[in-house]
Amino acid sequence: MTNIAFIGLGHMGGPMAANLVKKGFSVRGFDLSPALVSEAQGAGVIPCTSLAEAVDGAEVVITMLPAGKHVLFVWQELVTAVPAGTVLIDCSTIDIDSARKAHALAADAECPSLDAPVSGGTGGAATGTLTFMVGGDPEVFSTAQPIFEAMGKRIILCGGASSGQAAKICNNMILGISMIAVCEAFVLGEKLGLSHQSLFDVASVSSGQCWSLTTYCPVPGPVPTSPANADYNPGFAAALMLKDLKLSQAAAQATGAMTPLGARASELYDLFNQRGDGERDFSGIISLLRDQSGEASG
Repeated sequence: MTNIAFIGLGHMGGPMAANLVKKGFSVRGFDLSPALVSEAQGAGVIPCTSLAEAVDGAEVVITMLPAGKHVLFVWQELVTAVPAGTVLIDCSTIDIDSARKAHALAADAECPSLDAPVSGGTGGAATGTLTFMVGGDPEVFSTAQPIFEAMGKRIILCGGASSGQAAKICNNMILGISMIAVCEAFVLGEKLGLSHQSLFDVASVSSGQCWSLTTYCPVPGPVPTSPANADYNPGFAAALMLKDLKLSQAAAQATGAMTPLGARASELYDLFNQRGDGERDFSGIISLLRDQSGEASG
């Protein structure tokens, strides 16, 4: 399968489509933003002015869209525009119910489908090092694996339909919670007169070590590549973290799972977004904790 249609050419989709081109795939792209289509064209993507034009002749269609409602809207048109047998892959991060409805739409149209949300942020999209969490039939997954490998470094089949979304939601709930924990530790360390480097040197080799600390340290200095060294330019925007945490809480409520830390993390990121910080990297939430610590001690 070498002919691919890519729908949604934003911060993630654009670089992903460009990497497919680099690996020798023929990619036709469509987005509601003409500027994004033009940018993708510069990377070798064939520009299209409609979804129907983009999917014409495609063997595989990939969508990367903001939310479940957008995926369902596009897939409802998509399944009427492609022949049976076209492989449909959604790489968006969406709610479980919408993911299952998308798979159902594809099944009714006799189109194999996969949900395949990603982890790795805009940096991973640009460098082709994303992690794909995939849900769907193993045979369809096997067929699509070379496509994932053109865009990512780790490709994991998590189970049947919607399992990729389930894995992404659970993973990002861990990430949101752990980042707040790391930020809390640095704020407390500041209050106690401990240098950032000293805390990092201890925690990064002790039981407190985690990805949020060792790879994405929320203070400048210890990890030079972290967004903290670039005024929290994302990375992974706080608004997207809030979206994922809300998805986790919707899933928890639907299943009866007890996730008190996930719920509190969602509340804190909601506060951070309400302050107008939604476009900052999610690690920038340390500023909210600092501010609230100042109010508490004042």
